[in-house]
Amino acid sequence: MPQNKLKAAFMRGGTSKAVVFNRQDLPADPAQWDPIFLAIMGSPDPNGRQLDGMGGGLSSLSKVCVVGSPTRPDADIDYTFAQISVKSADVDYSANCGNMSSAMGPFAVSEGLVKAPANGEALVRIHNTNTGKIIVARFPMADGDVETDGEMTIDGVGGQGAPVRLEFVDPGGTRTGRLLPTGRACDHFDIPGLGSIEASLVDAANPCVFVAASSVGKDGSEMPEALESDPVFLERMEAIRCAASVAMGLAPDVAAAAKIPSVPKVAMIVAPRQMTTLSGRRLEASDMSLGIRMISIGQPHRAVPITGATCLAIAVRIERTLPNRMARAGDGPITIAHPSGTTVVDAAVEHADDPVKARAIHGAVYRTARRLFEGSVFYRTAKSTAQARRSA
Repeated sequence: MPQNKLKAAFMRGGTSKAVVFNRQDLPADPAQWDPIFLAIMGSPDPNGRQLDGMGGGLSSLSKVCVVGSPTRPDADIDYTFAQISVKSADVDYSANCGNMSSAMGPFAVSEGLVKAPANGEALVRIHNTNTGKIIVARFPMADGDVETDGEMTIDGVGGQGAPVRLEFVDPGGTRTGRLLPTGRACDHFDIPGLGSIEASLVDAANPCVFVAASSVGKDGSEMPEALESDPVFLERMEAIRCAASVAMGLAPDVAAAAKIPSVPKVAMIVAPRQMTTLSGRRLEASDMSLGIRMISIGQPHRAVPITGATCLAIAVRIERTLPNRMARAGDGPITIAHPSGTTVVDAAVEHADDPVKARAIHGAVYRTARRLFEGSVFYRTAKSTAQARRSA
C-alpha cells in the first residue's frame, strides 16, 4: 500500500524547527489532523528519537504549524501551533510557540497568502488561534523574496541571518484572561519533598510559573543534561507545574493538570551570576538581567522558548513578583541568560504596581528564520499500516 503524502515545508524559526502546512492542503476537518501529525513526526516513539518521522526527539524539534486565511479582520493570516509529544500519542494545541511564530510571516509571503513589497520591510499580522492573540512580524524583502541573509545571530543557532522582529500585542491573559491569574504577585504551594514553595504565576504570551532555583535545590546554572538525569528534580517541577495549573484555573485538579503537559510552562530562575553555555562560553553576571532554566513537556530546554522569555520579561516589569525581585533590570531591554546563551526581550506593563489591574502592553523580540526545504512529506497512519498488514 503506498504511503500518504501532503504538500509541506520544513522551517526553522528561532531555536525550533517544524513541519509547516498551508491550511488548504490539510483535511477540512481539524479532527482528522492529530493522527496525521503524529505519523509525520514519528510519534509515539518509546525510544524517544522519532527516527521514523520528521521529529528530532526533543520538544523543540517536534512541532507542526498550520497557516491559512484569517478569521478576524485585524489579521493577515491565522496560525495554529501543534506540539507533538515524542513518546506518547498526544497532540497539544493549548499554547503557542514563539520561536516558530517568527517563521509564519515569511511562510505566508512565500506561499502567496500575504502580499509584501519587493524590497523593504514586510509586515504580517498573525492571529495565533491557540492564544487568540495578534503577533506582528516585520522582516526584510529583497527582489521579491524573503531575505534570509543578514548579520543577526541568536544563541543556540549557528551562523547569521536576517532579523525577524516579533511584537506580541496585548499578550496578557492568553489562557486565563488575566495577566496575574490569581490576582497575586506571588503564591505558595506545598510540594512533597520541598515543603512550601513560593512561585509567581503569570499569563503572558503563554502561561508560566516561575520559582527560585534555590527553592528546588539548584543554583540555576545547571546544564540540561544534568537536569534530565535528576528524576527527583523533574518530578518536583512537574508537581509545581500541576499545582500552578489548578491555581491558574487551567485544570480542575492535579490529575487533570497532568494530562495537559504543555501549559503552564514551568521554570526556575536565578539572579545574575556566572554560568557556562552549552558551547562552553562563560557568561558573567554583568551579561544578564536574569537567568532561567525552563522545562516543557517534561524536558529541560536547551534555550528559553520565546513565549517563555516574553512572559518572564513582562513578569520582571510587575512589582513584587519573583522575577521582579531577582532581576537586575532598568527600563531598557531585558537580557535573559539560558543554556545556549542570552535572549534580549523588550516589555512594557501598565499599572505594574497593582496585581489586579496590571496589563501587558507588549513584548518584543528578534529572531531569525529560514525555509529549509519544501515538497511532500510522507507518512503512514496506524490505519494505513493495519490495512497494509491485512493486504500482505
